[in-house]
Amino acid sequence: MPHPLDRFRHDPSRRLMLRGAVATLLFGVAGRAMAGSAVVAVRVWPAKAYTRITLESDAALKFNQFMVPDPDRLVVDLEGADWNNELANIAARIGTDDPYVKQLRAGRFKPGVVRVVLDLKTEVKPQVFTLEPYGEYKHRLVIDLYPAKAEDPLLSFGDDGGKPDVAKPEANAPTTVAKADKAEKGDKANKQNTISRDKLNTTRMVTIMIDPGHGGEDPGAIGKGGTYEKTVTLAIGKKLKALLDDQPNMRAVLTRDDDFFVPLGERVVKARKVNADLFMSIHADAFVRPDARGSSVFALSEGGASSTAAKWLAQTQNDSDLIGGVRLSVKDPYLAHTLFDLTQTATINDSLKFGRAMLGSIGEVNRLHHGSVEQAAFAVLKAPDIPSILVETAFISNPEEEKRLIDEDYQDKMASALLAGLQHYLAKNPPLARNTLAES
Repeated sequence: MPHPLDRFRHDPSRRLMLRGAVATLLFGVAGRAMAGSAVVAVRVWPAKAYTRITLESDAALKFNQFMVPDPDRLVVDLEGADWNNELANIAARIGTDDPYVKQLRAGRFKPGVVRVVLDLKTEVKPQVFTLEPYGEYKHRLVIDLYPAKAEDPLLSFGDDGGKPDVAKPEANAPTTVAKADKAEKGDKANKQNTISRDKLNTTRMVTIMIDPGHGGEDPGAIGKGGTYEKTVTLAIGKKLKALLDDQPNMRAVLTRDDDFFVPLGERVVKARKVNADLFMSIHADAFVRPDARGSSVFALSEGGASSTAAKWLAQTQNDSDLIGGVRLSVKDPYLAHTLFDLTQTATINDSLKFGRAMLGSIGEVNRLHHGSVEQAAFAVLKAPDIPSILVETAFISNPEEEKRLIDEDYQDKMASALLAGLQHYLAKNPPLARNTLAES
């Protein structure tokens, strides 16, 4: 019986067809085997706290990193990455004002490997890790550059080891004693040593932690007009800080002062590092219906949420870590449910009082979406010993309120209302005298 391939062996044209089919098959298999990960976007978030560089790709990137001295450089080799325009134009992503990166370069290092080199301005502690796809993001490789010798601005209160105390005259309003001393001694006051703090007759400094929601990779909600929630919250947060810093015996600290991402747990840790008396997270609400409107105030709940909407909102806010990009393997102990003890219960009660004072104040600037303080399991409100609230300044998903949120006059009014709410709460609930200064 003739072999099935005999007709190809004796027919040149058929042999040519067979060779072509085999070549096509082998090329296709090889092409799929050699296909790499295409980098679809490169984003850079420079800030004094740290610089983040994100490489987003359509498939997971394998990498190898190492430092090279003299001059300092960070090298990240991307295995299986395709060379494309995003990588070819990567240098344009770095601005001259980046505090840590002088230049960013990429090139074909060897077959199947693209080398990314970061020329550094100063010594850094790099963290490089990958993130699984989430939301609208594909696979991400994250390069975080932290200063090797960081001076934490949260602890830069003076010479007292970071514990808030009396405001210095050059930074805040002079104390009553300082004013009287200056009036009595005139120019001599500037020539003599500063009055000893234990001689001052004044109440202790109250520290307010202001938390502008979202930031960096996490834009928060996005309005129909393209407004990012993270931009609005930072603007209002900075305005509120300026107002608070002008008050006697009050100081405000921001969890972020620029467009960078701060994990939810780290926001809580920062508040506890500075012994914050109150914590306020600022947001701009969003809902599936564009007609939802008004301002709201939320506090933590030990159990279930006070409404379906509150539960939905808490879940969207708690997803911030997944959107912004953080290693979730490290759990902050202050966020553990085991800390919901009597201390947490007392703190939640104070948070509700804080929230009610805030509702009465912001209700004079914008209509209230809900007339009482709502509760849900917001991760950012879980400091066990700091009264904490989350304020939704307006619905960014409502076209009319989105326009108000980007209006500087509305931002000023909202910041003033937040200040008034803080003052109303503190007038009835003065902070504990842990650092009270008494007259000798």
